[in-house]
Amino acid sequence: MSDVLALAGVSVVRGDTTILDDVSWEVEEGQRWVVLGPNGAGKTTLLQLAAARIHPSTGVAGVLGEVLGAVDVFELRPRIGLSSVALADRIPARELVRDVVVTASYGVVGRWREAYDRLDEGRAAELLDALGASHLVDRRYGTLSEGERKRVQIARALMTDPELMLLDEPAAGLDLGGREDLVRRLGDLAADLTAPALVLVTHHVEEIPPNFTDVLLMREGRIVAQGPLEITLTERNLEATFGMPLELEVRGGRYAARAR
Repeated sequence: MSDVLALAGVSVVRGDTTILDDVSWEVEEGQRWVVLGPNGAGKTTLLQLAAARIHPSTGVAGVLGEVLGAVDVFELRPRIGLSSVALADRIPARELVRDVVVTASYGVVGRWREAYDRLDEGRAAELLDALGASHLVDRRYGTLSEGERKRVQIARALMTDPELMLLDEPAAGLDLGGREDLVRRLGDLAADLTAPALVLVTHHVEEIPPNFTDVLLMREGRIVAQGPLEITLTERNLEATFGMPLELEVRGGRYAARAR
């Protein structure tokens, strides 16, 4: 196995605020990581770093065998699939769903005059079908439900056959049915041996899909614990992460937590 991500003593500082503080973390090929923590823990900033959207203030950040600060990030970014609220907000409401997905081939949002071949069109159709969204291809993005938009966003993130897939709170804003459908589909993706390394950010243990392998727990920009999910996601570590007494329940490969 080789490292997909390798962070060593990484900090991100903005003004007088330290957002990430001395973070060391490695993600290997085939691993499926959940990054878990409260608001303000630094999870989204960590994902921006992994996506080569920002550079560390101190420390060394290796992404797909390249070191940030010594590589052209515009060549690196197409190798990384990213689904985030910030990216979703840039998608034009009138864009056809098929175009939302296929434009990832050029790394653009909003189809203009670029041309796509049949292979691109075919891959976009296959990804939408795999995510249960093939019936949406001719719909305008702005007419979709939140759950439908999430599936389209994930198809777009997979379009370039990335080596690393980053999901920033993919279940945010979904109702119970939408969340459970998405969690199941992400569990299926995690079980696919041909899928890229996955990193999913969430606030809630209930949103951890089946077949995820590891967890990184964060609080106030620092790592609380990290390692294999089944031995690292404990009540003690969860309490240290969220700063309150909690009960953790595991049933059928799914997690649930509530105040003690």
